[in-house]
Amino acid sequence: MTLKETNKIETNRYQLEIIIDGEQFREAIKQAYRKEGKKITIPGYRPGKAPLAMIEARYGSEVFFEDALNLLYADAVEAAINESGLKVIDDKMDFELVSISKEDGVDFKVSVTTYPEIELEAYKGLKAERPLVKVEAAEVNAEIKSLQERNARMVSVEDRAAKKGDTVVIDFEGFKDGVAFDGGKAEGHSLELGSGQFIPGFEDQIIGKNIDDEFDVNVTFPEEYGAEELAGQPAVFKVKLHEIKLRELPVADDEFAKDVSEFDTLKELKADLKKKALDRKKKAAEEAVENILVQQIVDGIKGEIPEAMFTNRLNQSVEEFGYRLQSQGMSLDLYLQYTGSTIEQFRETFRPQAEMQVKYRLALEKIVELEGIKADEAAVEAEYAKIAEGYGVEIDKVKAVIPATEVEKDVAVGMAIDLVKANAVITDAVDEKKEAKKAAAKKTEE
Repeated sequence: MTLKETNKIETNRYQLEIIIDGEQFREAIKQAYRKEGKKITIPGYRPGKAPLAMIEARYGSEVFFEDALNLLYADAVEAAINESGLKVIDDKMDFELVSISKEDGVDFKVSVTTYPEIELEAYKGLKAERPLVKVEAAEVNAEIKSLQERNARMVSVEDRAAKKGDTVVIDFEGFKDGVAFDGGKAEGHSLELGSGQFIPGFEDQIIGKNIDDEFDVNVTFPEEYGAEELAGQPAVFKVKLHEIKLRELPVADDEFAKDVSEFDTLKELKADLKKKALDRKKKAAEEAVENILVQQIVDGIKGEIPEAMFTNRLNQSVEEFGYRLQSQGMSLDLYLQYTGSTIEQFRETFRPQAEMQVKYRLALEKIVELEGIKADEAAVEAEYAKIAEGYGVEIDKVKAVIPATEVEKDVAVGMAIDLVKANAVITDAVDEKKEAKKAAAKKTEE
Protein backbone atom coordinates (compact mmCIF):
# COMPACT_ATOMS: atom_id res chain seq x y z
CA MET A 1 0.00 0.00 0.00
CA THR A 2 1.17 3.51 -0.84
CA LEU A 3 -0.38 6.79 0.29
CA LYS A 4 -0.16 8.82 -2.90
CA GLU A 5 -1.77 12.10 -1.78
CA THR A 6 -3.52 13.74 1.16
CA ASN A 7 -5.74 16.70 0.27
CA LYS A 8 -7.89 18.88 2.52
CA ILE A 9 -11.22 19.27 0.73
CA GLU A 10 -13.12 21.24 3.40
CA THR A 11 -13.08 21.96 7.13
CA ASN A 12 -12.38 18.73 9.04
CA ARG A 13 -12.57 16.75 5.79
CA TYR A 14 -9.64 15.16 3.92
CA GLN A 15 -9.29 12.96 0.85
CA LEU A 16 -6.62 10.25 0.77
CA GLU A 17 -5.50 8.70 -2.52
CA ILE A 18 -4.25 5.15 -1.96
CA ILE A 19 -2.35 2.80 -4.27
CA ILE A 20 -2.35 -1.00 -3.98
CA ASP A 21 0.34 -2.38 -6.26
CA GLY A 22 -0.25 -5.06 -8.89
CA GLU A 23 1.59 -7.85 -7.12
CA GLN A 24 -0.40 -7.40 -3.91
CA PHE A 25 -3.66 -7.14 -5.84
CA ARG A 26 -2.96 -10.29 -7.88
CA GLU A 27 -2.26 -12.22 -4.67
CA ALA A 28 -5.60 -10.99 -3.27
CA ILE A 29 -7.32 -12.17 -6.49
CA LYS A 30 -5.89 -15.66 -5.89
CA GLN A 31 -7.22 -15.58 -2.31
CA ALA A 32 -10.65 -14.50 -3.55
CA TYR A 33 -10.58 -17.28 -6.15
CA ARG A 34 -9.74 -19.92 -3.50
CA LYS A 35 -12.69 -18.74 -1.45
CA GLU A 36 -15.31 -17.84 -4.06
CA GLY A 37 -14.23 -20.15 -6.88
CA LYS A 38 -15.76 -23.10 -5.04
CA LYS A 39 -19.19 -21.68 -5.85
CA ILE A 40 -18.58 -21.46 -9.62
CA THR A 41 -19.29 -24.29 -12.09
CA ILE A 42 -17.62 -24.44 -15.53
CA PRO A 43 -18.64 -27.13 -18.09
CA GLY A 44 -16.01 -29.86 -18.24
CA TYR A 45 -14.86 -29.33 -14.66
CA ARG A 46 -16.14 -30.70 -11.39
CA PRO A 47 -18.09 -28.07 -9.35
CA GLY A 48 -15.64 -25.66 -7.70
CA LYS A 49 -12.60 -27.15 -9.48
CA ALA A 50 -12.35 -24.85 -12.50
CA PRO A 51 -8.93 -23.10 -12.81
CA LEU A 52 -8.73 -19.36 -12.23
CA ALA A 53 -7.80 -18.73 -15.87
CA MET A 54 -10.89 -20.59 -17.13
CA ILE A 55 -13.20 -18.65 -14.79
CA GLU A 56 -11.67 -15.33 -15.91
CA ALA A 57 -11.97 -16.36 -19.56
CA ARG A 58 -15.65 -17.16 -19.13
CA TYR A 59 -16.73 -14.34 -16.79
CA GLY A 60 -14.10 -11.66 -17.44
CA SER A 61 -10.75 -10.85 -15.89
CA GLU A 62 -12.45 -8.60 -13.32
CA VAL A 63 -14.65 -11.38 -11.93
CA PHE A 64 -12.81 -11.39 -8.56
CA PHE A 65 -11.81 -7.71 -8.45
CA GLU A 66 -14.43 -6.65 -5.92
CA ASP A 67 -13.76 -9.58 -3.59
CA ALA A 68 -10.01 -9.00 -3.82
CA LEU A 69 -10.36 -5.29 -3.07
CA ASN A 70 -12.59 -6.08 -0.10
CA LEU A 71 -9.82 -8.30 1.29
CA LEU A 72 -7.29 -5.44 1.10
CA TYR A 73 -9.43 -2.36 1.66
CA ALA A 74 -9.63 -2.09 5.47
CA ASP A 75 -5.90 -2.65 6.06
CA ALA A 76 -4.96 -0.31 3.21
CA VAL A 77 -7.14 2.50 4.56
CA GLU A 78 -5.91 2.01 8.13
CA ALA A 79 -2.27 2.09 6.99
CA ALA A 80 -2.91 5.22 4.90
CA ILE A 81 -4.58 7.02 7.81
CA ASN A 82 -1.67 6.14 10.10
CA GLU A 83 0.82 7.37 7.50
CA SER A 84 -1.12 10.61 6.98
CA GLY A 85 -1.02 11.42 10.69
CA LEU A 86 -4.68 12.43 10.58
CA LYS A 87 -6.88 11.86 13.63
CA VAL A 88 -9.94 10.38 11.97
CA ILE A 89 -13.44 10.14 13.42
CA ASP A 90 -15.12 6.74 13.17
CA ASP A 91 -17.53 7.83 10.46
CA LYS A 92 -18.77 6.77 7.05
CA MET A 93 -16.02 7.16 4.43
CA ASP A 94 -16.78 8.20 0.87
CA PHE A 95 -15.11 5.88 -1.66
CA GLU A 96 -14.04 6.75 -5.20
CA LEU A 97 -12.36 4.27 -7.57
CA VAL A 98 -9.76 5.88 -9.82
CA SER A 99 -8.48 2.78 -11.64
CA ILE A 100 -8.23 -0.98 -11.19
CA SER A 101 -6.42 -3.64 -13.20
CA LYS A 102 -4.70 -6.96 -12.64
CA GLU A 103 -1.40 -5.56 -13.93
CA ASP A 104 -1.25 -2.16 -12.22
CA GLY A 105 -3.31 -2.83 -9.10
CA VAL A 106 -5.80 -0.39 -7.58
CA ASP A 107 -5.88 3.38 -7.29
CA PHE A 108 -8.72 4.69 -5.11
CA LYS A 109 -9.66 7.66 -2.94
CA VAL A 110 -11.42 7.82 0.42
CA SER A 111 -12.78 10.96 2.07
CA VAL A 112 -12.57 10.99 5.86
CA THR A 113 -13.77 13.27 8.65
CA THR A 114 -11.10 14.38 11.09
CA TYR A 115 -11.10 15.70 14.63
CA PRO A 116 -11.57 19.46 14.63
CA GLU A 117 -8.83 22.00 15.02
CA ILE A 118 -10.07 24.02 17.98
CA GLU A 119 -8.80 26.94 20.00
CA LEU A 120 -9.62 27.81 23.61
CA GLU A 121 -10.06 31.10 25.33
CA ALA A 122 -8.72 31.38 28.90
CA TYR A 123 -8.74 28.19 30.95
CA LYS A 124 -6.70 29.58 33.84
CA GLY A 125 -7.89 32.16 36.32
CA LEU A 126 -11.55 31.20 35.85
CA LYS A 127 -14.00 32.01 38.64
CA ALA A 128 -16.53 29.79 40.37
CA GLU A 129 -18.53 29.80 43.56
CA ARG A 130 -18.67 26.60 45.57
CA PRO A 131 -22.25 25.87 46.77
CA LEU A 132 -22.94 26.06 50.49
CA VAL A 133 -22.31 22.72 52.21
CA LYS A 134 -24.18 22.05 55.42
CA VAL A 135 -26.60 19.48 56.79
CA GLU A 136 -29.67 20.61 58.70
CA ALA A 137 -31.15 18.60 61.57
CA ALA A 138 -34.34 18.18 59.51
CA GLU A 139 -32.35 16.32 56.85
CA VAL A 140 -30.97 13.86 59.40
CA ASN A 141 -34.45 13.38 60.86
CA ALA A 142 -35.76 12.67 57.35
CA GLU A 143 -33.11 9.93 57.00
CA ILE A 144 -34.22 8.46 60.33
CA LYS A 145 -37.82 8.60 59.13
CA SER A 146 -36.84 6.76 55.96
CA LEU A 147 -35.16 4.03 58.03
CA GLN A 148 -38.31 3.76 60.12
CA GLU A 149 -40.43 3.42 56.98
CA ARG A 150 -38.19 0.66 55.64
CA ASN A 151 -38.40 -1.21 58.93
CA ALA A 152 -42.11 -0.69 59.54
CA ARG A 153 -44.43 -3.62 60.19
CA MET A 154 -48.03 -4.14 59.19
CA VAL A 155 -50.50 -4.34 62.09
CA SER A 156 -54.10 -5.48 61.73
CA VAL A 157 -56.76 -2.95 62.72
CA GLU A 158 -60.18 -4.22 63.88
CA ASP A 159 -61.76 -1.35 65.83
CA ARG A 160 -62.34 1.24 63.10
CA ALA A 161 -63.19 1.82 59.47
CA ALA A 162 -60.59 1.98 56.67
CA LYS A 163 -58.71 5.27 56.25
CA LYS A 164 -56.46 6.73 53.60
CA GLY A 165 -52.99 5.26 54.03
CA ASP A 166 -54.31 1.92 55.29
CA THR A 167 -53.64 -1.30 53.39
CA VAL A 168 -56.80 -3.32 52.87
CA VAL A 169 -57.25 -6.94 51.81
CA ILE A 170 -60.23 -7.27 49.48
CA ASP A 171 -62.05 -9.55 47.04
CA PHE A 172 -63.48 -7.83 44.00
CA GLU A 173 -65.14 -8.56 40.68
CA GLY A 174 -65.93 -6.04 37.96
CA PHE A 175 -69.10 -5.90 35.85
CA LYS A 176 -70.01 -3.88 32.74
CA ASP A 177 -73.70 -3.75 31.93
CA GLY A 178 -74.18 -6.54 34.46
CA VAL A 179 -71.67 -8.89 32.78
CA ALA A 180 -68.32 -9.78 34.41
CA PHE A 181 -65.33 -8.81 32.26
CA ASP A 182 -61.94 -10.47 31.92
CA GLY A 183 -59.20 -9.33 34.27
CA GLY A 184 -61.63 -7.68 36.66
CA LYS A 185 -61.60 -10.28 39.43
CA ALA A 186 -59.24 -11.00 42.33
CA GLU A 187 -59.35 -12.53 45.80
CA GLY A 188 -57.25 -11.56 48.81
CA HIS A 189 -55.79 -8.56 47.00
CA SER A 190 -53.76 -6.07 49.08
CA LEU A 191 -54.32 -2.42 48.21
CA GLU A 192 -52.91 0.71 49.84
CA LEU A 193 -55.67 3.32 49.93
CA GLY A 194 -54.51 6.55 48.36
CA SER A 195 -51.71 4.91 46.34
CA GLY A 196 -53.51 5.45 43.03
CA GLN A 197 -52.98 1.86 41.92
CA PHE A 198 -56.58 1.38 40.85
CA ILE A 199 -59.00 3.29 38.61
CA PRO A 200 -59.72 6.83 39.86
CA GLY A 201 -62.47 6.72 42.47
CA PHE A 202 -62.07 3.05 43.36
CA GLU A 203 -59.89 3.49 46.46
CA ASP A 204 -61.90 6.49 47.73
CA GLN A 205 -65.05 4.37 47.93
CA ILE A 206 -63.36 1.84 50.24
CA ILE A 207 -62.49 4.55 52.77
CA GLY A 208 -65.04 4.44 55.63
CA LYS A 209 -65.90 0.79 55.14
CA ASN A 210 -65.44 -1.83 57.89
CA ILE A 211 -64.17 -5.41 58.00
CA ASP A 212 -66.65 -7.91 56.45
CA ASP A 213 -68.53 -5.12 54.62
CA GLU A 214 -69.75 -6.04 51.14
CA PHE A 215 -70.46 -3.12 48.83
CA ASP A 216 -70.47 -1.79 45.27
CA VAL A 217 -67.80 0.51 43.87
CA ASN A 218 -68.96 2.55 40.88
CA VAL A 219 -66.26 3.84 38.53
CA THR A 220 -65.70 5.00 34.96
CA PHE A 221 -62.67 3.69 33.12
CA PRO A 222 -60.33 6.37 31.73
CA GLU A 223 -60.65 7.19 28.01
CA GLU A 224 -57.06 6.06 27.44
CA TYR A 225 -57.51 2.72 29.25
CA GLY A 226 -55.57 -0.17 27.70
CA ALA A 227 -58.59 -2.47 27.13
CA GLU A 228 -60.48 -0.81 24.27
CA GLU A 229 -63.84 -2.37 25.22
CA LEU A 230 -63.65 -0.76 28.68
CA ALA A 231 -62.10 2.63 27.81
CA GLY A 232 -64.41 5.44 28.92
CA GLN A 233 -67.09 2.96 30.08
CA PRO A 234 -68.88 2.84 33.47
CA ALA A 235 -68.42 -0.28 35.57
CA VAL A 236 -69.47 -1.71 38.95
CA PHE A 237 -67.15 -3.67 41.21
CA LYS A 238 -68.57 -6.02 43.83
CA VAL A 239 -66.17 -5.72 46.78
CA LYS A 240 -65.79 -7.51 50.10
CA LEU A 241 -63.41 -6.07 52.72
CA HIS A 242 -61.56 -8.77 54.67
CA GLU A 243 -58.82 -6.98 56.55
CA ILE A 244 -57.51 -3.51 57.40
CA LYS A 245 -53.81 -3.08 58.09
CA LEU A 246 -51.84 -0.13 59.36
CA ARG A 247 -48.14 0.50 58.79
CA GLU A 248 -46.62 0.85 62.26
CA LEU A 249 -43.26 2.59 62.49
CA PRO A 250 -40.71 1.49 65.07
CA VAL A 251 -39.83 4.04 67.76
CA ALA A 252 -36.63 5.91 66.94
CA ASP A 253 -34.54 5.11 70.03
CA ASP A 254 -31.29 3.35 70.94
CA GLU A 255 -32.81 -0.10 70.39
CA PHE A 256 -33.91 0.97 66.91
CA ALA A 257 -30.36 2.18 66.17
CA LYS A 258 -28.97 -1.22 67.20
CA ASP A 259 -31.48 -3.02 64.96
CA VAL A 260 -30.80 -1.02 61.80
CA SER A 261 -27.09 -0.18 62.10
CA GLU A 262 -23.79 -1.04 63.73
CA PHE A 263 -24.26 1.72 66.32
CA ASP A 264 -25.40 1.34 69.92
CA THR A 265 -27.20 4.67 70.28
CA LEU A 266 -29.50 6.84 68.22
CA LYS A 267 -27.08 9.75 68.74
CA GLU A 268 -24.25 7.80 67.10
CA LEU A 269 -26.51 6.78 64.21
CA LYS A 270 -27.55 10.38 63.62
CA ALA A 271 -23.93 11.53 63.71
CA ASP A 272 -23.03 8.93 61.08
CA LEU A 273 -25.97 9.90 58.87
CA LYS A 274 -24.97 13.55 59.13
CA LYS A 275 -21.36 12.75 58.19
CA LYS A 276 -22.43 10.73 55.15
CA ALA A 277 -24.82 13.46 54.05
CA LEU A 278 -22.06 16.04 54.47
CA ASP A 279 -19.65 13.91 52.39
CA ARG A 280 -22.26 13.59 49.62
CA LYS A 281 -22.84 17.33 49.60
CA LYS A 282 -19.12 18.09 49.54
CA LYS A 283 -18.69 15.79 46.56
CA ALA A 284 -21.68 17.37 44.83
CA ALA A 285 -20.29 20.85 45.55
CA GLU A 286 -16.94 19.95 43.95
CA GLU A 287 -18.76 18.52 40.92
CA ALA A 288 -20.77 21.75 40.70
CA VAL A 289 -17.55 23.78 40.71
CA GLU A 290 -16.12 21.58 37.95
CA ASN A 291 -19.29 22.01 35.89
CA ILE A 292 -19.14 25.81 36.25
CA LEU A 293 -15.49 25.90 35.18
CA VAL A 294 -15.95 23.46 32.31
CA GLN A 295 -18.97 25.38 31.03
CA GLN A 296 -16.83 28.51 30.83
CA ILE A 297 -14.16 26.62 28.89
CA VAL A 298 -16.72 25.04 26.56
CA ASP A 299 -18.31 28.44 25.90
CA GLY A 300 -14.87 29.67 24.82
CA ILE A 301 -14.24 26.95 22.21
CA LYS A 302 -13.47 28.29 18.74
CA GLY A 303 -13.66 25.90 15.82
CA GLU A 304 -16.10 23.93 13.71
CA ILE A 305 -17.02 20.59 15.28
CA PRO A 306 -18.13 17.88 12.80
CA GLU A 307 -21.72 16.73 13.13
CA ALA A 308 -20.40 13.15 13.02
CA MET A 309 -18.95 13.60 16.52
CA PHE A 310 -22.34 14.56 17.92
CA THR A 311 -24.01 11.73 16.00
CA ASN A 312 -21.57 9.16 17.37
CA ARG A 313 -22.15 10.39 20.93
CA LEU A 314 -25.93 10.32 20.38
CA ASN A 315 -25.69 6.72 19.16
CA GLN A 316 -23.66 5.74 22.25
CA SER A 317 -26.20 7.40 24.57
CA VAL A 318 -29.12 5.58 22.94
CA GLU A 319 -27.25 2.25 23.09
CA GLU A 320 -26.37 2.76 26.76
CA PHE A 321 -30.01 3.59 27.56
CA GLY A 322 -31.11 0.47 25.68
CA TYR A 323 -28.69 -1.70 27.69
CA ARG A 324 -30.06 -0.27 30.95
CA LEU A 325 -33.60 -1.08 29.83
CA GLN A 326 -32.57 -4.64 28.94
CA SER A 327 -31.11 -5.10 32.43
CA GLN A 328 -34.57 -4.17 33.75
CA GLY A 329 -36.33 -6.61 31.44
CA MET A 330 -37.61 -4.08 28.89
CA SER A 331 -36.68 -3.41 25.28
CA LEU A 332 -36.18 0.03 23.76
CA ASP A 333 -38.99 -0.63 21.26
CA LEU A 334 -41.42 -1.36 24.09
CA TYR A 335 -40.26 1.75 25.98
CA LEU A 336 -40.93 3.89 22.90
CA GLN A 337 -44.42 2.40 22.62
CA TYR A 338 -45.18 3.23 26.25
CA THR A 339 -43.91 6.79 25.90
CA GLY A 340 -45.49 7.37 22.50
CA SER A 341 -42.15 8.46 21.00
CA THR A 342 -40.42 7.71 17.73
CA ILE A 343 -36.75 6.71 17.77
CA GLU A 344 -35.90 10.03 16.08
CA GLN A 345 -37.69 12.05 18.77
CA PHE A 346 -36.09 9.94 21.49
CA ARG A 347 -32.60 10.40 20.02
CA GLU A 348 -33.01 14.18 19.97
CA THR A 349 -33.65 14.26 23.71
CA PHE A 350 -29.97 13.31 24.11
CA ARG A 351 -28.66 16.03 21.78
CA PRO A 352 -27.94 18.78 24.39
CA GLN A 353 -26.14 16.26 26.59
CA ALA A 354 -24.25 14.79 23.62
CA GLU A 355 -23.08 18.19 22.39
CA MET A 356 -21.91 19.15 25.87
CA GLN A 357 -20.02 15.86 26.32
CA VAL A 358 -18.26 16.19 22.97
CA LYS A 359 -17.24 19.80 23.59
CA TYR A 360 -16.18 18.98 27.16
CA ARG A 361 -13.89 16.19 25.99
CA LEU A 362 -12.43 18.26 23.14
CA ALA A 363 -11.72 21.17 25.47
CA LEU A 364 -9.93 19.06 28.05
CA GLU A 365 -7.97 17.16 25.39
CA LYS A 366 -6.83 20.53 24.04
CA ILE A 367 -5.62 21.51 27.53
CA VAL A 368 -3.76 18.18 27.73
CA GLU A 369 -2.07 19.08 24.45
CA LEU A 370 -1.26 22.68 25.40
CA GLU A 371 0.09 21.77 28.83
CA GLY A 372 1.88 18.61 27.72
CA ILE A 373 0.05 16.56 30.35
CA LYS A 374 1.00 12.88 30.49
CA ALA A 375 -0.34 10.12 32.70
CA ASP A 376 2.35 8.12 34.48
CA GLU A 377 2.27 4.35 34.87
CA ALA A 378 1.09 4.48 38.50
CA ALA A 379 -1.89 6.67 37.61
CA VAL A 380 -2.87 4.37 34.73
CA GLU A 381 -2.62 1.33 36.99
CA ALA A 382 -4.78 3.06 39.61
CA GLU A 383 -7.41 3.83 36.96
CA TYR A 384 -7.45 0.20 35.82
CA ALA A 385 -7.95 -0.86 39.45
CA LYS A 386 -10.81 1.62 39.82
CA ILE A 387 -12.54 0.31 36.69
CA ALA A 388 -12.07 -3.30 37.81
CA GLU A 389 -13.56 -2.53 41.23
CA GLY A 390 -16.51 -0.73 39.63
CA TYR A 391 -17.38 -3.73 37.46
CA GLY A 392 -16.44 -6.31 40.06
CA VAL A 393 -13.95 -8.12 37.78
CA GLU A 394 -10.24 -8.91 37.86
CA ILE A 395 -7.92 -6.15 36.69
CA ASP A 396 -6.33 -8.40 34.04
CA LYS A 397 -9.71 -8.84 32.37
CA VAL A 398 -10.14 -5.06 32.21
CA LYS A 399 -6.69 -4.67 30.68
CA ALA A 400 -7.55 -7.26 28.04
CA VAL A 401 -10.58 -5.23 26.95
CA ILE A 402 -9.47 -1.60 27.37
CA PRO A 403 -6.18 -0.55 25.71
CA ALA A 404 -3.70 1.28 27.92
CA THR A 405 -3.67 4.19 25.45
CA GLU A 406 -7.38 4.83 26.11
CA VAL A 407 -6.90 4.72 29.87
CA GLU A 408 -3.94 7.10 29.55
CA LYS A 409 -6.15 9.57 27.68
CA ASP A 410 -8.86 9.39 30.34
CA VAL A 411 -6.35 9.89 33.15
CA ALA A 412 -4.76 12.83 31.33
CA VAL A 413 -8.19 14.44 30.86
CA GLY A 414 -8.81 14.06 34.61
CA MET A 415 -5.46 15.74 35.26
CA ALA A 416 -6.52 18.57 32.94
CA ILE A 417 -9.61 19.41 34.98
CA ASP A 418 -7.48 19.25 38.15
CA LEU A 419 -5.15 21.81 36.55
CA VAL A 420 -8.09 24.07 35.69
CA LYS A 421 -9.38 23.89 39.28
CA ALA A 422 -5.93 24.49 40.75
CA ASN A 423 -5.61 27.67 38.67
CA ALA A 424 -9.17 28.91 39.25
CA VAL A 425 -10.44 31.47 41.75
CA ILE A 426 -12.96 29.49 43.80
CA THR A 427 -14.96 31.16 46.55
CA ASP A 428 -17.42 29.62 49.00
CA ALA A 429 -21.06 30.64 48.96
CA VAL A 430 -22.12 32.73 51.94
CA ASP A 431 -24.42 31.22 54.54
CA GLU A 432 -26.95 34.05 54.56
CA LYS A 433 -28.78 32.78 57.65
CA LYS A 434 -25.55 32.53 59.59
CA GLU A 435 -24.43 35.99 58.45
CA ALA A 436 -27.82 37.46 59.36
CA LYS A 437 -27.53 36.01 62.87
CA LYS A 438 -24.05 37.49 63.23
CA ALA A 439 -25.27 40.89 62.08
CA ALA A 440 -28.20 40.76 64.48
CA ALA A 441 -25.93 39.75 67.37
CA LYS A 442 -23.51 42.56 66.55
CA LYS A 443 -26.34 45.09 66.42
CA THR A 444 -27.60 43.88 69.80
CA GLU A 445 -24.13 44.35 71.33
CA GLU A 446 -23.94 47.87 69.99
